[in-house]
Amino acid sequence: MAERYYDVLALNESTFQDDAKRIAAFLEQQGTFRFPTLSTGLFSAAAGEGGDFELTGYRSVWVRDNIHIAHAHLVCGEPAKAVTAMQSLLTYFGKYQSRFTDAISGKSNLQDPMERPHIRFDGNHLVELDEKWSHAQNDALGAFLWLYSRCRLTAIAEPMTKDEWKTLSSVPLFLKAVRYWQDEDSGHWEEVRKIACSSIGAVVAGLNEFQKLIDSDATALEFISREDIADLIAQGEKALAQTLPAECLQPDPAQHRLYDAALLFLIYPFRVATPEAADRIVSNVTTHLMGDHGIRRYIGDSYWCADYKQKLAADQRTVDFSDNLADRDRLLEPGMEAQWCLFDPIVSIHYGLRFQRTNDAEDRRRQIHHLQRSLYQLTKPGTKTPAYRCPESYYCEQGRYVPNDICPLLWTQANLKLALRLASGQSIT
Repeated sequence: MAERYYDVLALNESTFQDDAKRIAAFLEQQGTFRFPTLSTGLFSAAAGEGGDFELTGYRSVWVRDNIHIAHAHLVCGEPAKAVTAMQSLLTYFGKYQSRFTDAISGKSNLQDPMERPHIRFDGNHLVELDEKWSHAQNDALGAFLWLYSRCRLTAIAEPMTKDEWKTLSSVPLFLKAVRYWQDEDSGHWEEVRKIACSSIGAVVAGLNEFQKLIDSDATALEFISREDIADLIAQGEKALAQTLPAECLQPDPAQHRLYDAALLFLIYPFRVATPEAADRIVSNVTTHLMGDHGIRRYIGDSYWCADYKQKLAADQRTVDFSDNLADRDRLLEPGMEAQWCLFDPIVSIHYGLRFQRTNDAEDRRRQIHHLQRSLYQLTKPGTKTPAYRCPESYYCEQGRYVPNDICPLLWTQANLKLALRLASGQSIT
């Protein structure tokens, strides 16, 4: 059975595009790319069933995950699903407009993440959750601005209403109020607050798309000026130029981070890293964070560290550790971080896009290598999880690396689908 599993997923350089097409079709048949939607058209973070999964909280909706999942639908020929998700997110943010306006007016305590826009919520009813969470996540807001604007520019025919413009414009105004280029947020991994390039870059991407949207319809100028947007972009670009390819250069050891896989998203899908910065980011990730089973988020990441399920009860594994990360970090044995499945598809995409520019055989070889790694990260037949599913990560359990309980993770599915699409010779722009 294992031999058959590897044969089906094998890529060969001489038949690479045909292999990618064949594997994509096969995985579609296996249900690998099933993206169940809620009644609102939004996506829960994961699609597991029963057991400990029900205690993970991954039935909730995260803004960030929905952006990446919806973007894959937009690119892969299902724009209506992307549009529905984005419209639901706009409705949700409009419902809680005071989160933005209170910050803009100076009424909010921005040090309290619960007073910021909530980026994890009940996606069925579009309502906030009472649970304390690290909602200070500028990357999620920038990513929303990016994809909503892109959907408006490419996939929505009807004009925006004034209320929609008001809600959307409140996002860059909020980012201006918090001075996002120097704001300490919890970022992609929802942990220690720091000035993070991965967050700043996501905002720059969002502002760039919003600027294009304003150029196509000046209604937004009733709420925000072109000069404001241009200045916000310049501030972010300056911060990126000063810090990349590092994630954070603040001197506090809890914040200082040279290598973080979240920076890969500045290469794709956000495409705000320069070619030089992109190459250095990928080199850092593959040199310092890549393991045999996946790619670590960062050095010292204790989430799903070795024997995580023995060290923490099921209802404690995915709680908000942002205020007491040191408690979880004490569980980590050096070098035993979880190895995630989100990232090899993005590294493959990086080399695939690079190959389009260079026609360098080494770029093609690396594109194939990281896509092959991604495919071999899929769950295998004969295990407790259905075969050909995309795990969140592999972690070491009693000396053996196995998928964690978050399986399948829809964000991983989206990334793999995009990597296969590029490998098969199709556009992912």
